[in-house]
Amino acid sequence: MTPSTAKLIATFFYAGLMRPAPGTWGSLAALPVAWLLHLIGGPIALTGATIAAYLIGVKATEVYTAGKTDHDPSEVVIDEVVGMWIALFPVSFGARMMGVDILALYPGWIVAFLTFRLFDITKWGPIGTADRRGDATGVMMDDVWAGVAAAIVVVVTAYAAHGLMA
Repeated sequence: MTPSTAKLIATFFYAGLMRPAPGTWGSLAALPVAWLLHLIGGPIALTGATIAAYLIGVKATEVYTAGKTDHDPSEVVIDEVVGMWIALFPVSFGARMMGVDILALYPGWIVAFLTFRLFDITKWGPIGTADRRGDATGVMMDDVWAGVAAAIVVVVTAYAAHGLMA
């Protein structure tokens, strides 16, 4: 992978170069792509793209950060994209299961975004442990764990809204 390709991928088509808060911009940039992936192939397409983005993201991050002192520069946001997509899994699967437009589940989008950013910023538990690895896998895995934690909150929130309050 060339350095210019690595930069394109690591910054998610340069979304990570936006200021302030490049991680938030990267997370926001992930949303319309998640919507498009869901339209194309539902949760299976979103899941496949997430796995591919993770694998490609590790390599792009390795190449992009090679020779730099900072193993996780703020402009690297492919990890936020992967984590955000994971946080949206319950929304995508829920929309498919219920046969509704994924945008109709907008509260799930909001909960996924806000909780993913919270977990990514605070780095509680295994999120922080992964972040402290100091390598490209750690860069990606802290956001995978933040995405999993956010997805759990999305499921619990949906259950509370639809199961307990209905």
